[in-house]
Amino acid sequence: MAVQNSLAKTKQKVGLTAYLTQDAVKDQINKVVGGKNGTRFISSIISAVQTTPALQECTNSSILSAALLGEALNLSPSPQLGQFYMVPFNNKKKGCTEAQFQLGYKGYIQLAIRSGYYRKLNVLAIKEGELVRYDPLNEEIEVELIDDDVVREEAPTIGYYAMFEYENGFRKTLYWSKKKMAAHAEKYSFAFKKNGGLKALEDLQAGRIPEKDLWKYSSFWFQNFDEMALKTMLRQIISKWGIMSIELQKGLSSDMAVINEDGAPDYVDTDEGMVIDQADPEEAPEAEQEAIPDAPASEVDNQFFK
Repeated sequence: MAVQNSLAKTKQKVGLTAYLTQDAVKDQINKVVGGKNGTRFISSIISAVQTTPALQECTNSSILSAALLGEALNLSPSPQLGQFYMVPFNNKKKGCTEAQFQLGYKGYIQLAIRSGYYRKLNVLAIKEGELVRYDPLNEEIEVELIDDDVVREEAPTIGYYAMFEYENGFRKTLYWSKKKMAAHAEKYSFAFKKNGGLKALEDLQAGRIPEKDLWKYSSFWFQNFDEMALKTMLRQIISKWGIMSIELQKGLSSDMAVINEDGAPDYVDTDEGMVIDQADPEEAPEAEQEAIPDAPASEVDNQFFK
């Protein structure tokens, strides 16, 4: 899935459009995408890079490899869909910025549903006042959901619930309190723990962090705690008890990694120097950048693809 080694080493000094017009790169894209879909694929990459300053600093090969992996998994990079993101990541070992592939929780759901094993699959934030009881022994939960969607959206989150049911009737459920989720985040995200953890998150959400200090809180766990929590719940329940298709295994093993030139995930050091365990991507700290915003499609020469 990755470009040839010589092209993977091409410096970012070469513009992305020029890079994508190289014959070897076009051939590689055609193998994964091809035809008119290739034009759409290239448009989505160029528009993302043009509108995201941090992505513009990433190596061309890492951008392409992350995008190709998402395309191979038939997932969309659109932030509105939240299936996967290309996240700028400072690789101090290589002395460059690379695009890291990061699955969204909706990407996990798509891959699991597509496998055909699951009759039901759901993950949900539980709001204050909704939880009546959760019995972990019998895996039974009783909740009274807030009827008004607007009121519910604004209510404080107290925990997270995930469940799946196979076509054969086997069922598994899982509930974590927000406090337990924050402890998980502090254990596996150096930036979240270093900058105050759950207490800092509450201060940030309440607007108590001075503007001059906001740069410290760019971690996904600060900016998108609920989304990271929902993703963690799905990883926990599916990786430990679920049946995983080849696509789902590929998505999980590549999550939060830079995809190198032979298509394998490369778990690199974080900005804080913390090494990610290559054998267990669930324990990998997330990239300390915000997700990429969408952008208007750019013009792409249809001659890129035959």
